[in-house]
Amino acid sequence: MHDLGTLIFVTVILCAIGFIFGSIGESNHYRSIVEREANYRRILMCNEKHPPATIAGHDFFLVTGSVVMSGDYFKQMVAALKQLFGGRLTSFESVLDRGRREALLRMKEEAASKGATMIFNVSFQTTMLNNSGQRKGSVVCAEFLAYGTAATKPKSSVS
Repeated sequence: MHDLGTLIFVTVILCAIGFIFGSIGESNHYRSIVEREANYRRILMCNEKHPPATIAGHDFFLVTGSVVMSGDYFKQMVAALKQLFGGRLTSFESVLDRGRREALLRMKEEAASKGATMIFNVSFQTTMLNNSGQRKGSVVCAEFLAYGTAATKPKSSVS
Protein backbone atom coordinates (compact mmCIF):
# COMPACT_ATOMS: atom_id res chain seq x y z
CA MET A 1 0.00 0.00 0.00
CA HIS A 2 1.07 3.52 -0.71
CA ASP A 3 1.58 5.79 2.19
CA LEU A 4 -0.53 8.94 2.51
CA GLY A 5 2.36 11.26 1.63
CA THR A 6 2.89 9.59 -1.75
CA LEU A 7 -0.82 9.72 -2.53
CA ILE A 8 -1.01 13.44 -1.71
CA PHE A 9 2.15 14.13 -3.75
CA VAL A 10 0.78 12.32 -6.81
CA THR A 11 -2.57 14.11 -6.48
CA VAL A 12 -0.90 17.53 -6.27
CA ILE A 13 1.32 16.76 -9.28
CA LEU A 14 -1.64 15.60 -11.37
CA CYS A 15 -3.64 18.71 -10.41
CA ALA A 16 -0.70 20.94 -11.34
CA ILE A 17 -0.30 19.21 -14.72
CA GLY A 18 -4.04 19.53 -15.36
CA PHE A 19 -3.98 23.19 -14.42
CA ILE A 20 -0.97 23.97 -16.64
CA PHE A 21 -2.24 22.16 -19.74
CA GLY A 22 -5.79 23.46 -19.21
CA SER A 23 -4.48 27.04 -18.96
CA ILE A 24 -2.39 26.63 -22.11
CA GLY A 25 -5.35 25.21 -24.05
CA GLU A 26 -7.66 27.96 -22.84
CA SER A 27 -5.13 30.69 -23.74
CA ASN A 28 -4.70 29.24 -27.23
CA HIS A 29 -8.46 29.11 -27.73
CA TYR A 30 -8.91 32.72 -26.58
CA ARG A 31 -6.13 33.81 -28.96
CA SER A 32 -7.90 32.03 -31.84
CA ILE A 33 -11.22 33.63 -30.90
CA VAL A 34 -9.76 37.15 -30.83
CA GLU A 35 -8.11 36.68 -34.24
CA ARG A 36 -11.28 35.34 -35.87
CA GLU A 37 -13.45 38.03 -34.27
CA ALA A 38 -11.22 40.62 -35.93
CA ASN A 39 -11.61 38.84 -39.29
CA TYR A 40 -15.42 38.80 -39.10
CA ARG A 41 -15.94 42.22 -37.53
CA ARG A 42 -17.42 43.49 -40.83
CA ILE A 43 -20.46 41.19 -40.48
CA LEU A 44 -23.00 43.13 -38.44
CA MET A 45 -25.30 41.35 -35.97
CA CYS A 46 -28.48 42.50 -34.27
CA ASN A 47 -31.38 40.85 -32.50
CA GLU A 48 -34.11 42.82 -34.29
CA LYS A 49 -36.80 40.49 -35.62
CA HIS A 50 -37.32 42.36 -38.86
CA PRO A 51 -34.62 43.38 -41.30
CA PRO A 52 -33.81 47.07 -41.65
CA ALA A 53 -35.58 48.80 -44.54
CA THR A 54 -32.18 49.55 -46.08
CA ILE A 55 -31.70 45.89 -47.03
CA ALA A 56 -35.05 45.36 -48.74
CA GLY A 57 -34.62 43.12 -51.76
CA HIS A 58 -31.62 41.28 -50.35
CA ASP A 59 -31.50 37.47 -50.21
CA PHE A 60 -32.08 35.95 -46.75
CA PHE A 61 -31.12 32.57 -45.28
CA LEU A 62 -30.70 30.85 -41.92
CA VAL A 63 -27.21 30.59 -40.41
CA THR A 64 -26.22 28.67 -37.29
CA GLY A 65 -23.19 28.15 -35.11
CA SER A 66 -22.94 25.40 -32.54
CA VAL A 67 -20.25 24.19 -30.15
CA VAL A 68 -20.10 21.84 -27.15
CA MET A 69 -17.67 22.98 -24.46
CA SER A 70 -16.63 21.48 -21.16
CA GLY A 71 -14.32 22.44 -18.39
CA ASP A 72 -11.33 20.29 -17.57
CA TYR A 73 -11.24 18.16 -14.43
CA PHE A 74 -9.26 20.82 -12.59
CA LYS A 75 -12.02 23.40 -13.17
CA GLN A 76 -14.62 20.87 -12.07
CA MET A 77 -12.69 20.07 -8.92
CA VAL A 78 -12.37 23.77 -8.04
CA ALA A 79 -16.09 24.28 -8.74
CA ALA A 80 -17.01 21.31 -6.54
CA LEU A 81 -14.98 22.77 -3.67
CA LYS A 82 -16.53 26.22 -4.25
CA GLN A 83 -20.04 24.74 -4.08
CA LEU A 84 -19.38 23.71 -0.51
CA PHE A 85 -19.10 27.37 0.50
CA GLY A 86 -21.34 29.03 -2.11
CA GLY A 87 -20.61 31.94 -4.37
CA ARG A 88 -19.71 32.45 -8.01
CA LEU A 89 -18.20 29.54 -9.91
CA THR A 90 -15.57 31.67 -11.60
CA SER A 91 -13.70 28.61 -12.82
CA PHE A 92 -16.55 27.94 -15.29
CA GLU A 93 -17.14 31.54 -16.39
CA SER A 94 -14.33 31.38 -18.95
CA VAL A 95 -15.78 28.14 -20.37
CA LEU A 96 -19.18 29.82 -20.82
CA ASP A 97 -17.60 32.94 -22.34
CA ARG A 98 -15.54 30.91 -24.82
CA GLY A 99 -18.57 28.78 -25.73
CA ARG A 100 -20.79 31.77 -26.49
CA ARG A 101 -18.13 33.56 -28.50
CA GLU A 102 -17.21 30.40 -30.44
CA ALA A 103 -20.87 29.74 -31.39
CA LEU A 104 -21.27 33.32 -32.63
CA LEU A 105 -18.04 33.04 -34.61
CA ARG A 106 -19.15 29.80 -36.26
CA MET A 107 -22.43 31.46 -37.22
CA LYS A 108 -20.52 34.42 -38.72
CA GLU A 109 -18.19 32.03 -40.56
CA GLU A 110 -21.16 30.32 -42.19
CA ALA A 111 -22.68 33.68 -43.11
CA ALA A 112 -19.38 34.89 -44.60
CA SER A 113 -19.02 31.72 -46.67
CA LYS A 114 -22.35 32.59 -48.31
CA GLY A 115 -21.45 36.25 -48.86
CA ALA A 116 -23.60 37.75 -46.08
CA THR A 117 -22.92 41.21 -44.72
CA MET A 118 -25.47 41.23 -41.88
CA ILE A 119 -27.20 38.82 -39.53
CA PHE A 120 -30.44 39.92 -37.87
CA ASN A 121 -32.91 38.17 -35.55
CA VAL A 122 -29.89 36.64 -33.76
CA SER A 123 -30.88 34.25 -30.97
CA PHE A 124 -28.82 32.24 -28.59
CA GLN A 125 -29.45 29.03 -26.62
CA THR A 126 -27.41 27.15 -24.07
CA THR A 127 -28.15 23.58 -23.04
CA MET A 128 -26.42 21.76 -20.20
CA LEU A 129 -25.45 18.19 -21.01
CA ASN A 130 -24.84 15.46 -18.40
CA ASN A 131 -26.74 17.66 -15.98
CA SER A 132 -28.83 14.99 -14.29
CA GLY A 133 -27.94 11.56 -13.05
CA GLN A 134 -24.24 12.31 -13.03
CA ARG A 135 -21.91 9.42 -12.48
CA LYS A 136 -18.82 9.93 -10.42
CA GLY A 137 -16.15 11.37 -12.71
CA SER A 138 -18.54 12.39 -15.48
CA VAL A 139 -17.77 15.60 -17.34
CA VAL A 140 -20.24 18.46 -17.21
CA CYS A 141 -20.51 20.22 -20.55
CA ALA A 142 -22.81 22.61 -22.39
CA GLU A 143 -23.92 23.13 -25.97
CA PHE A 144 -24.04 26.70 -27.24
CA LEU A 145 -26.19 27.44 -30.28
CA ALA A 146 -26.37 30.77 -32.08
CA TYR A 147 -28.69 31.28 -35.04
CA GLY A 148 -30.07 34.11 -37.09
CA THR A 149 -31.14 35.31 -40.52
CA ALA A 150 -28.30 36.40 -42.79
CA ALA A 151 -28.69 38.91 -45.59
CA THR A 152 -26.72 39.00 -48.82
CA LYS A 153 -26.95 41.48 -51.64
CA PRO A 154 -29.20 40.16 -54.38
CA LYS A 155 -27.42 38.68 -57.33
CA SER A 156 -27.75 40.96 -60.31
CA SER A 157 -29.55 39.28 -63.16
CA VAL A 158 -27.66 38.86 -66.38
CA SER A 159 -29.64 39.74 -69.48
